Amino acid sequence: MKFITVVITMLFAASVFAAEAPKADAPKAGGETKEVCKDVVGKDGKATKNKDGSTKQTCKKIKVHKKVEGTKVPEKK
Repeated sequence: MKFITVVITMLFAASVFAAEAPKADAPKAGGETKEVCKDVVGKDGKATKNKDGSTKQTCKKIKVHKKVEGTKVPEKK
């Protein structure tokens, strides 16, 4: 009897954890993000170079907002 109770409890617990697991293809709550990179500029105003000769860059992730289209507001007379 105890064995059956333990098995039922474990099955219930496994189903609860499986239902709360996030899905890989689910959209994120924060919206879409985009990575923007800019060249690093030194004091002389020129782009700085890495050891391999490429330009050094700083990158940031920013949110992309959707543009909402609407109707024009009528002008007051």
